[in-house]
Amino acid sequence: MNIALRPRKPFLHFSHQNLKWVSTYSAQTPPFPPPHPANHLTAFLNGQNPHNPLDYELSIVSALKSCSSLLAISHGQQIHSLVLKSGLESNVFIRNSLINMYAKCGCIGEAKSLFDTGSGLDSVSYNIMIGGYVRFGRLGDARELFDVMPKKGCVSYTSMILGLVQNGCWNEAVDVFKDMWVEGVMPNEVTMSSVISACCYLGGIRDCRLLHALMKKIGLVVFVLVSTNLVHMYCVNSCLSDAKTLFDEMSEPNMVSRNVMLNGYSKAGHLDLARDVFERMPTKDVVAWGTIVDGYAQVGRLAEAFTMYRAMLHSGLGPNEVLVVNMISACGQLMAFHEGKQFHSATIKTGFDCFDFIQATIIHFYAACHKICAAQLQFELGSKDHVASWNALVAGLVRNGKIELARQLFNEIPERDVISWSSMISGYSQSEQPNMAVELFHEMVSCGVKPNEITMVSVLSAIATLGILKEGRQAHEYIRNNSIPLNDNLLAAIIDMYAKCGSIKTALHVFHQIKDKTCSVSPWNAIICGLAMHGHAQLSLQMYSDLQKRNIKPSAITFIGVLCACCHSGLVALGEQHFNSMKTLYGVEPNIKHYGCMVDLLGKAGRLAEAEKLIRGMPMKADVVIWGSLLAACRTHGNVEVGEWAAESLAGVEPSHGGSRVLLSNIYADAGRWEDAFLVRRAMKSQQMARSPGYSGVI
Repeated sequence: MNIALRPRKPFLHFSHQNLKWVSTYSAQTPPFPPPHPANHLTAFLNGQNPHNPLDYELSIVSALKSCSSLLAISHGQQIHSLVLKSGLESNVFIRNSLINMYAKCGCIGEAKSLFDTGSGLDSVSYNIMIGGYVRFGRLGDARELFDVMPKKGCVSYTSMILGLVQNGCWNEAVDVFKDMWVEGVMPNEVTMSSVISACCYLGGIRDCRLLHALMKKIGLVVFVLVSTNLVHMYCVNSCLSDAKTLFDEMSEPNMVSRNVMLNGYSKAGHLDLARDVFERMPTKDVVAWGTIVDGYAQVGRLAEAFTMYRAMLHSGLGPNEVLVVNMISACGQLMAFHEGKQFHSATIKTGFDCFDFIQATIIHFYAACHKICAAQLQFELGSKDHVASWNALVAGLVRNGKIELARQLFNEIPERDVISWSSMISGYSQSEQPNMAVELFHEMVSCGVKPNEITMVSVLSAIATLGILKEGRQAHEYIRNNSIPLNDNLLAAIIDMYAKCGSIKTALHVFHQIKDKTCSVSPWNAIICGLAMHGHAQLSLQMYSDLQKRNIKPSAITFIGVLCACCHSGLVALGEQHFNSMKTLYGVEPNIKHYGCMVDLLGKAGRLAEAEKLIRGMPMKADVVIWGSLLAACRTHGNVEVGEWAAESLAGVEPSHGGSRVLLSNIYADAGRWEDAFLVRRAMKSQQMARSPGYSGVI
C-alpha cells in the first residue's frame, strides 16, 4: 500500500536538541491489582454507582474501559445511553472512552461519528481514532487523520509507524520516523522496535548501525525489546559477530533474545555456535528446541537432528506443528524417506495431521521422495476442503514427470489460487512444453488471478525457450504495469529472456539498471552467460571481473558463462585459470558442463592431447556433447587417431548419432583415407542413419 508522504529525508541526523519526551507509561505500580473488567462492569450495570458526580464520571470511564477489554459492545451502548441521559456527552474523558470502546469493538463508523461531532478534542482523541483505523487496516484514513492532527506526540507517531509496519509499508514507516525525529519528538522502545522491524525488511547494514548508534545515544538500548530487535537486525544482515557482541552486552537477555541469537546462528549454518548458545540457555522452550533441531536438519545432519529431537522428548516437551513441518520438509529435501515416515507417524500420534498445512507438507514429502502413489493416497485420505493439498499433489505430479495427470488434477481443483496456476505453468515450462505454459498464463490472467514473481519466472523461461521477443516484451510490460515485485530471480529471468530472444542490448540495459541493488548471483549469471552466448566474450569476462569485486559468491552457472566466453575468444590459459579456481577459491565442484567447456576450449586451440587427458581424468563419464566437441576439433585439426577414439566412444553413448559418423568420414577423407571414409558412409546407409538438419527458434 502506498501512502502519500512528504519528500524523503536523510535517514538520521544526530541532533537531539529540543526533543520532547512524551511517555505513555507510568513507572508507578498500583498498590492493589485492578478488579476484573467483567466484575466491574457487572457492578456498574447493577446500579452500584457512587453518588459523587466526579466519582460517577470515573465509574463510567472505568466501565467503558471494561467494555473495551471484553469487546462488550451491547453493554457499551447501554452505558452510552446513560451518558446521553446524564448530559455527560461533552465530557472529554467520557467521550474519549466512548470513542475507544467503539473503536476496539470494531464499530469504526460510530467511533468516527463521535469524533467528528465532538468539541474540545485533544491529542488522546486523535490517538484513539488513529489506533482504531490502524487496528482494522484502514491505513489511508489513519494517515489522513494523522497528517491533520494539530499536535503529535510519541503515541501518535508510534501508532502510525506500527500500523505501517504491520501492513508491510516499510519505507513509509521509516519516513514517518524521520518526520518524528525532525519534529523533535523522542521515540520510546515500542517506536524503535517497529522502526527496526521495518529496516529488517528493507535490508542494509548501514541503517542497522545508525539505529544502533541512535539507541545508545538516547539510552533505549537498555530495553530488552530494543536490543533484541537490534540483534535480530544484525542477524538478518548476516553480521553475526555484531549480533553476538550486542547479545553479550545485554545485562539480562530473556528467552526471546536467546532464541533470536540461536536462530541467527542456525539459519547461517553455524551449528557449533548455535549449539553453544543453546546449551547455555537456563531454560529451553519448544522454540529453542525446534530451532536447533531444524538447524541440523537443514544442513543435512539428520542423525544429530533426531538425537536432539529425542532429547527434547525426554525433557518433557513435545513438538509443535512448526517443528513437525520443518522436519518433514527437511526429510523431503534430503529424500530421507524412512525418517520422514517416522515423522508422519508422529503427526498422527500427536493429532497434528488434522492441520491443513501439515497434510500438504506430507504430500510434498512423499512426492519429493518419488513415492507418488503414497502422495496420492495421502491426498485421498485427507480433507479436500483446502487448496494447499491440491497444490501439493499438482506440484508433486509435475516433479515426477506426470504432467498430464497434474493437468487433470489441476482442472478438478474447486478454486484455484496463484500457487495452483504457477505450479502448472512451471510444469509445462520444465517439461519442454513452453507453448502450453504461455497459453495457460494467458488463461490465468483472463480468469482474474494475478500472477506473482514465481509465476512470471516460469512464464519468461518458457518465452525464452520459444525465442519470441514480442511475447517477452509484453510479459515484461505486464510485470511493470502490475507492480509485481522484482526479486533477483525474476530480474535474472527477464535478462535471460531478452538474451535468448536475441535482444542482448535490452538485457544489458535491464542489468545496468539493477546491478547495484542485487544481493544474489542470479542476475549476474544471466548477463554473463547471455553475453557469452552472443559472442561478446570480453564484455562477459569484464562482468565476471566486476562480480569478483562484490560480496557475491559465483556459482556453477557463473563459470559456465565464463568458460564459454574464454572458448569464444580462444583464451586457453585464462580458461584453465578460471576452471582451476572453481574448487580452490570458491568451493564449486566442476560438473560435466564445465568439463565440456574445457574440452571445447582445448580442442579449438588444437591441444587435443590435453583434451584427451582431461576426458580420461574426469570423475564422470563423458556425454554426447563432449565427444561431439572433441570429434569436431579432430576434424578441424586433422587428428585421425583421437578422432577415431572419439567417434567410437560417441557411438557407444548414442549408437544412432549420425552426425558423428559424418564427421569421422570427413576426417578420413581429409587424411586421404578414402576407403575408410567409404566404409563409414556405407555403414551409415545400411543402418539407415541420417544427420538431423539444424533449425533456429528465434523469431
